Amino acid sequence: MTTPQSTSGFTAQPRSEFANPLVSEFDRRSCPEGLVTRRQLRERGLSPGGHGPVAILRCKYCAYRPDQSCNHPQRGWLYDVALARPKRVPTMAQEWALDRAMAARSTCPECQRRYYFCLPLRTQGRCDPCDKGYEPSPDTYFASTAPVTHRLAA
Repeated sequence: MTTPQSTSGFTAQPRSEFANPLVSEFDRRSCPEGLVTRRQLRERGLSPGGHGPVAILRCKYCAYRPDQSCNHPQRGWLYDVALARPKRVPTMAQEWALDRAMAARSTCPECQRRYYFCLPLRTQGRCDPCDKGYEPSPDTYFASTAPVTHRLAA
C-alpha cells in the first residue's frame, strides 16, 4: 500500500483508496461521447435535469498520474446528455421581478439615471458622478428623459 504524497498543498491519493468506483475519471480530450460539463450543457440550452454528475473530468496536472485520483479544484464534473432536460424558460412575471431588482441596483437615487452596471449603493448610497461631482459619460447610462422604465432581461 502506498502512502499519500503532498503536491502543491493537495494530498495525492491512490485511485483505488480515494476514488469512488462508481464514478469514473477521464482525462481531457479522452472523454466519451455524450458526457459534457455544465458549461457545455448551458451552451446547448440544457440543464442537468436533477441528476448528479456521472463522471469526473481530471485536471491537466493529473493526466500524468494515471494511478492517482484527481482531487484538485480544477477538476470538472461530467453530466450525461441523455439525462439532461431543456432549460426552463422564465415566465413574464419572473422577468419583470428580475428587471425591477436590477433597476433598483442600477438606478441612482439622486439623479435618477439607470446605469448599465450595478452601483455602490450600500457603501456610497449614490453613483460615482453624484458622489464625486462630475458629469457621467453618456455611454454608461440609459439616455431616457422619461422616468426609469423597465427593460426586460431577455
